[in-house]
Amino acid sequence: MSAPLRIRENGIDLFVRLTPKSSLDRLEGVETSADGRSHLKARVRAVPENGAANQALERLVAKTLGVPASSVSVVAGGTSRLKTVRIVGDPEALAQRVEALG
Repeated sequence: MSAPLRIRENGIDLFVRLTPKSSLDRLEGVETSADGRSHLKARVRAVPENGAANQALERLVAKTLGVPASSVSVVAGGTSRLKTVRIVGDPEALAQRVEALG
């Protein structure tokens, strides 16, 4: 299974499948979709209205990876369950932290 990320010059893009309105906020590991792409499963309590679930996802990813919340942003899939989250920082260190979640 491949890692659910793409290395960038100044960080990584993390591929996430988000489930809003969950009972708790958590990252649940990596899964592979039917088309063969890997993504990190995430659940947040926030509702998918006015970007609340995306903001909760950004905070959850920042806390889990130990980076400032300002370095995490949803850059694609704002209204979709499948999202791309950009994390600015040392790409190798971030990739290792993500792979440890799997």
